[in-house]
Amino acid sequence: MERMSIEGAWSFTPRIHSDIRGDFLECFRAEELREAVGHTMELAQVNCSVSRRGVVRGVHFADVPPGQAKYVTCVSGAVLDVVVDVRVGSPTFGAWEGLVLDDVSRRAVYVAEGLGHGFVALSERATVLYLCSQPYAPRREHGVHPLDPGIGIDWRIDGEAILSEKDAAAPTLGQALDSGILPRYQPS
Repeated sequence: MERMSIEGAWSFTPRIHSDIRGDFLECFRAEELREAVGHTMELAQVNCSVSRRGVVRGVHFADVPPGQAKYVTCVSGAVLDVVVDVRVGSPTFGAWEGLVLDDVSRRAVYVAEGLGHGFVALSERATVLYLCSQPYAPRREHGVHPLDPGIGIDWRIDGEAILSEKDAAAPTLGQALDSGILPRYQPS
């Protein structure tokens, strides 16, 4: 597990064992995650998202507590996975970091409770699996606009991003701050 620039975000690049049959890897190990983040991640739900090139999903976060930690990997194709610090009072508030997740490196990203998360499909089709510490709860789920110029995410796409109605209507980070929906930073 490698610490990312935003506290609470980690990346994991597995060792891939290849032979004439193909590849084998351990894409998730609870013990390694526990050693890195200091606690276990309870598994409450697994989501699978299939997207076409240019689809942006996010930036989403959940009320804390309980929040929703995510462990994200791309099992087919390629995505730019983005973590945004939406925690009020955090030293990196408003900062983002992106990593390419694909079906070659098999890299994964852990996103702690209180952080914003999104991704864009870079390949013609991309399938993303994310393990979630809490089930989806619509009343606790929020988002900030993924194209908010105040955050300035470089989604690495040509043309227009394809957004859901919900994501297109999401507030900017500043509007979310003013409305009081953002989680508070809790130093670890």
